Amino acid sequence: MQHHEMNLNLKVWRQKNKDSKGEFKLYRVEKISTEMSFLEMFDVLNEQLIRDGDDPITFDHDCREGICGACSMYINGKPHGPWQANTTCQLHMRAFKDGDTIVVEPWRANSFPVIKDLMVDRSAFDRIIQAGGFISVNTGNAVDGNSLPVAKDDADASFAAAMCIGCGACVAACKNSSAMLFLSAKVSHLALLPQGHPERKTRVMNMVAQMDKEGFGACTNTGACEATCPKEISISNIARLNLEYLSAGLTADK
Repeated sequence: MQHHEMNLNLKVWRQKNKDSKGEFKLYRVEKISTEMSFLEMFDVLNEQLIRDGDDPITFDHDCREGICGACSMYINGKPHGPWQANTTCQLHMRAFKDGDTIVVEPWRANSFPVIKDLMVDRSAFDRIIQAGGFISVNTGNAVDGNSLPVAKDDADASFAAAMCIGCGACVAACKNSSAMLFLSAKVSHLALLPQGHPERKTRVMNMVAQMDKEGFGACTNTGACEATCPKEISISNIARLNLEYLSAGLTADK
């Protein structure tokens, strides 16, 4: 693939901490290779800012391989940018044209307060997972993989739900800042497997209660979450979550 260079204008959200008022600042980067990743382009910009004696832009990243969910940037009005089923770190600069202005913001949701600049606190997701507790399994010798038969459709649906990396793009895309796609992926992943059954009812009740406590909005089925999810988690998981929650509520030990 041919490598080109381009010059870009970046309109980046700068905010000192969750209590301060943020604002957009305009930056220019030059001679950016089309083969760079979006985060590599930000590294170049930060080196430039440090050279000029400015404060570099804070952004979250870890693996840079599309599997950790940390690189939460809202790019030109879309979580993780213009490419479908993609994380910010896997977005490449060939998605843009020479002379483009790119607007970069943090996730905007009350449940994800800004730590600094483009970095938000997504620990609400960790607390929802922790509310789900543990699964009771015998952790003695390794069990034969075939000792617990699982229907192929269930196994496939569970694996598809387990693909969720907890990045929060679904919350960022949702007009209600709902965490239902994330939560439904976590609940479905275990509810579909026999290992997840002993705590099935308490898990869903506790996780939904924690989600509400964290202040995420309600789901109104607009589907923006599914459309923007880098791992293409299906919205059908939300229907499964609602069913799990309803049956847990109806059959819970009173």
